[in-house]
This record gives sequence, C-alpha cells and structure tokens, in this order.
Amino acid sequence: MTSTMTPQRAASTKAGRGGFGQLLHAEWTKFRTVRGWVRGMIGAVLAILLVGLVGTAASNQSEHDDKPALPVGPGGGAVNDNFYFVHQPLQGNGSITVSVSSLTGVVATEPKATKSGLSPWAKAGIIVKDNLKQGSAYAAMMVTGAHGVRMQHNYTEDTAGRSGNVSQESPRWLRLNRSGDRITGYDSADGTHWTEVGTAHLPGLSPTAQVGLFVTSPSAMEQTTTGAGFGPAVATGSFGQVALGGEWGQGSWQDEQVGGDAGTSGSYTQTTRGQYTKSGSGFTVTGAGDIAPVVGGGAMGPGHTIENFLVGAFAGLIVVIVVGTGFITVEYRRGLIGLTMAASPRRGRVLVAKAIVLGSLAFVAGLVAAAVMIPLGEQRAQANGFYVLTVPTPTELRVMVGTGLLLAVAGVLALAVGTILRRSAVAITVVVVGMVLPYILATASVLPTGASQWLLRVTPAAGFAIQQSVRNYEQVITTYTPASGYFPLAPWAGFAVLCGYTALALGTAVVLLRRRDV
Repeated sequence: MTSTMTPQRAASTKAGRGGFGQLLHAEWTKFRTVRGWVRGMIGAVLAILLVGLVGTAASNQSEHDDKPALPVGPGGGAVNDNFYFVHQPLQGNGSITVSVSSLTGVVATEPKATKSGLSPWAKAGIIVKDNLKQGSAYAAMMVTGAHGVRMQHNYTEDTAGRSGNVSQESPRWLRLNRSGDRITGYDSADGTHWTEVGTAHLPGLSPTAQVGLFVTSPSAMEQTTTGAGFGPAVATGSFGQVALGGEWGQGSWQDEQVGGDAGTSGSYTQTTRGQYTKSGSGFTVTGAGDIAPVVGGGAMGPGHTIENFLVGAFAGLIVVIVVGTGFITVEYRRGLIGLTMAASPRRGRVLVAKAIVLGSLAFVAGLVAAAVMIPLGEQRAQANGFYVLTVPTPTELRVMVGTGLLLAVAGVLALAVGTILRRSAVAITVVVVGMVLPYILATASVLPTGASQWLLRVTPAAGFAIQQSVRNYEQVITTYTPASGYFPLAPWAGFAVLCGYTALALGTAVVLLRRRDV
C-alpha cells in the first residue's frame, strides 16, 4: 500500500525524530514549499522599493529646491556652518579671553520690515576653528539668546555653562585655551574667578588655527494663526577688549561671513547685513546663520533624510504580517496543527522554530530592500536637484539593519497573534490596527502633536523609531513632531517597545499552545 504525504506533513514527521535543529529545518522546509509565502517575502521587498520610488518621485516634483550640497562635519553628518567671523591665524598653543556685555537682535516680519527680537539660540562668543572651510572642526565658547553660556564643538556637542542672559549690568567673560588638539573652555561673571565649562578634543587640529570673535543667529520661530513659522533673524554682540595669551600674540584682525551671506538655517534680512566695528578697545559684531547640525523640517527647507526613502516600509510590513499569520493559521485551517505539535513534546519549541525561520527571512527581506532603496533614493533625489542629509555611516547602517529588524519582529508578532486567535483575517486586522494604523495616524498630521507622540510611545508603532536617522538637538530649533519625522523615543528605545509587545504575545501563544487540545 502506497502512502502519500504533503511536504508539510513529511517535514513534521521527520522533525519528530530529531532535536531542535531538525525541528528548525522542518519549519524551513514548510515555508519554502509554500509558494505563496516565498512570493510574499519577495513581494515585501518589492513593496518597499516601489512605494519608496513613487513617494520619492512625488516629493521631488512637489518640493524641488536648488540648494547646493550641505557641508559635512567631522562626525560625517550634514551641518550648518554660517557665521560672521572676526579672526586672525594664530600658531601654536595659547588662549583668547573676552567679555560680552550685550546680545541683541532683529527678526524680519516682512521682506523689508523687521522688529526687535532674538532667536533663543543666537550666539556671540569666541571660537578656535581648524580653517575657514565650512564643516571644519572647531570649539567655541558663547553667550546665547536664551540658554546662557554654552561650550560647543564639532556641531553636535553642547555643554551648558553659567545660566542667565548677558547685559551691561551682568556681562560674561569667556576664555578658550588651546593645548595641542585639546581646547578647554571657561566662563566667569567678573573676569577674575573662572569656572571650567568643558574640554573638546579636536584630532588633527591645524598648528595654525583661525581664532577670534563670532556672531550668528538661526531663524527665529514665530507663532502665527496658522502655526509655527520661521523668519530671518540677525544678532549683534558687544565685546570688550580681546586678550591673547601664551604663544598667541596680537596681529591684524580680518573679517568675513563664513559660508556666504545666507545661512542654510537663518539668513540676513534685507535691511541688516553682517559687519563688525571697533568700539573703543572692543568690537561690535553683527551676524546671522548657525553653527549646528542640520536636522529635518522647520527652517531648513525641503530636503530628504534617508528614512524618507523607506516610506514603503509600512507596505512591506503589511505583507510580512499577512505571511506571518498564515505561517501558523494555515495549519489550523488544514488540520495539520496536531501533527505539527506532535513533532516535539515541548510545543513551545515548535513556535520558537517558526519564529526563527519567519524572523530570519523577514529580516533579510527588510535589509535587502533598505540596502537597495537608500542609495537608489539618494541618487534619484540628487539627480533632481535635492540635497540629502548626510549622516554618519554607523547611522545609515543602523537604519538599514533596523528596517530588517522591524520587519522581523513584526512578523514574529503576527505569528504569535495568529497562534492566539487561530484565524488569519482577525489576526491580520489586530496587528495592522495595533502597529501600522497608529504609525499612519501619527505621521500624517491628522492628530494633534501630543496624541501623535503618545501613539508612538505606547503602541507597537514605536518600533518605527529604529528607522530614524536625525536626532533631536536641543541647540537646533525646528518642528520636532512625528509629522516632521521625529519620534518621541530614541531609535532603540522605540524598537524595545515593539519587542516588548512581541515577547508578551509570543509568551501568551506558548502558554495557550501548551494548554490547548490542538
């Protein structure tokens, strides 16, 4: 008598005669013999690519901008580097000390009209910069419009010093001391008693650095009846006599606008330009722009972050969710679940084997799609005259790997929910409503910012944070909202929320499998 067995039944029978390795192999055999599941994983890759290409093309047509490529800082990320600089080249080690007695500003309200106002991150202070090229390494001490004294270096690093605003009655003294490639910053309220604010290590700092006074101001955020807007802003700082020490001696001062007349974040109004004047033994300097990392949204204008090219991830995710639920519910529907569970005396091991197979394949699908789509999207955007925000290589790799992990964990979540509910349609609906729908609602500007952030903190949609490439910097003013691409949780923290939901669902599924009479 001849016996016939389906590939799934044969795989389950074979697994029953071996350990976990055989069980894993059996689940892999089941997956690859069902063409719909294999095509589903291929479809997930294609969905991410096709939706990404369509989304990029639509964005290119609606937001075209001819801005030049952005400078890149020492850390590999895109930066703003625009400020008015009164400087001289100084060789060797030394120190620069100066007092700042006022910081004022104007904000443009119309093309030819201004009002008194000061951006909270307007800056006036002293700086040691490797050279005059945008993106070069630097360390600076400064007073700010609303954040007291700060020491900043290499665009992303920011350390708070003495609090309070500067004025004629309450000036601030600033000092930078160079020793090799180490720059130490100090502040003082009286020019006599000094407090160290921080130390910056600038590898490869030129033996002859550009040293001097600077003033800059990013655009000021203005609240209007239609929401937040940004207006060009200019700042003016009043400095006392500059004291140079160590190997640095007094020379002739030069002045220029680093980066040109208009900064990529902040620009001069039509009635105010960058300049400096001698006032007694001191200086008065007016400037605009910013020295900071570039972030998305706000005053930066149109551009692309690398996660913009992965807009199709949610589409690929839905495909993986469908495959993940089907990987278990089809066995309930065809009456194979009893045989599958008989393959191992510990039923939880069967579900773990399925999770490993499904998660591994989904991870590969997401990784491949991201590895193809990011460089392809960058190429298409740049060919259409857009700038793409450059990020450090580790960040780009984290976004690529994170896309794979996002699909993998979502697939395992779908598998677990499918095990609990045992019906494909219901399980798919639950996972999509719990993960994909909150993401769409939060990022599509249909909910208030608070509600959107709440959804991306407490639902599985928090996992999409793993794809975020731009950080929330305190020293950069922009619209930090989900609609602008900012998640309320850090990338790995958001991903941990998704993992928590998945672990809970998988644990529940294992418990139910052990208790049920399958």
